[in-house]
Amino acid sequence: MRMYDLIEKKKRGGVLNRQEIHEMVSGYVAGEIPDYQMSAMMMAVWFQGMNRQETADLTMEMACSGDTADLSSIEGIKVDKHSTGGVGDKTTLIIGPLVASLGVKMAKMSGRGLGHTGGTLDKLESIPGLTTVIPGDRFCRIVNEVGIAVIGQSGNMVPADKKLYALRDVTATVDSLPLIASSIMSKKLAAGSDAIVLDVKTGSGAFMKTLEDSVALAREMVAIGNGAGKKCCALITDMDVPLGNAIGNAMEVEEAVQTLRGQGPADLTEICLQLAANLLFLAGKGTIEQCGSMAEQAMREGRGVRVLADMVKAQGGDESCIYDTGKLARAPFRREVLAPSDGFIIHIDTEGCGIASAMLGAGRTKKEDSIDYGAGIFLHKKYGDAVRAGDVLAEFFASDERLFDQAEKRFLQSYVIGGLPSKARKLVYARVTEEGAVYF
Repeated sequence: MRMYDLIEKKKRGGVLNRQEIHEMVSGYVAGEIPDYQMSAMMMAVWFQGMNRQETADLTMEMACSGDTADLSSIEGIKVDKHSTGGVGDKTTLIIGPLVASLGVKMAKMSGRGLGHTGGTLDKLESIPGLTTVIPGDRFCRIVNEVGIAVIGQSGNMVPADKKLYALRDVTATVDSLPLIASSIMSKKLAAGSDAIVLDVKTGSGAFMKTLEDSVALAREMVAIGNGAGKKCCALITDMDVPLGNAIGNAMEVEEAVQTLRGQGPADLTEICLQLAANLLFLAGKGTIEQCGSMAEQAMREGRGVRVLADMVKAQGGDESCIYDTGKLARAPFRREVLAPSDGFIIHIDTEGCGIASAMLGAGRTKKEDSIDYGAGIFLHKKYGDAVRAGDVLAEFFASDERLFDQAEKRFLQSYVIGGLPSKARKLVYARVTEEGAVYF
């Protein structure tokens, strides 16, 4: 096989078979295929696409390109959840402990934030002492004992995705549906869980900006998961507005704990309950309706708080920060951001809010950037709220007062205040299974 011939084939709309994809992926990981040829292939895929079988084959080859997790020592069904990324999305910290409190184990491998999106690992590492670098045997032991553990991806897991994503990032081929689907699902399959719920975001703060594109991505990923023998479904959830009120690592941990106590923001609570219900359903705990009722009761009783504290302790963290969130980091300088005019908030550029939080030190623009765990934004007004000039839209927190001016300018550009109230937005737009999409 010559890579030249495969590029030529895909460039003209041909279909690559499993053996060709295997040789392409393994050759690239081994360094036998240069970046410039793989770049040409990625661009050919961007223009010509891949059919469902090609996408599935690419996903499986990527998943098997390095180490895979062995979760066989964990008792019972293991569930996983993946979000396509957003602003204020701390759902893993809520639904993981919630379903674990109901007897369903979650062995979770998560990532870090980059740009306007936050990362679960960064949020957890804002808890003093907690580590997300844990050997596999200890990881499985914590899941068996506590019901949940969250760690980072091992160094040699899915190396094909690491190399391909870095290449796509600099060749303008990130936004290819088959390449997005194979990137996400290769990591999920390598992680070894039995059932996967995908939280596919849609809107201004999401990677997929339209409902149509989000559903198409969800269909592709669900088909891959089911084809690999996993129980899999997806929810299409809103990211046209930041999720919850807190944007920033320690602040989001605090909000997650409040939500587990049944005292969280309504939007965050609703999405977490729906995701938890679907995880419980895939784990065989009952109908969707029964599972939803179980999750609601567990949240009312605050059962997930103890589980989260136990997980934090098992991963070396200070569990007292969960029972007393006032111990979590908070940046020393504070600024109130005020509404410039009267009216209603008719639009929020959610990505802009995430960028403003990163400008305060809560996020990264480059992977090697350090994070200020106590920095971030707390929103007081959101989509549809009435405001008067001078009302507090948000509070900013930073460790350097010089960061406020530019972050405030970016934040205010993200809020549009108009003269008429807006219609209520949906939080969950659709549920996608192997049978198709059901719209709500």
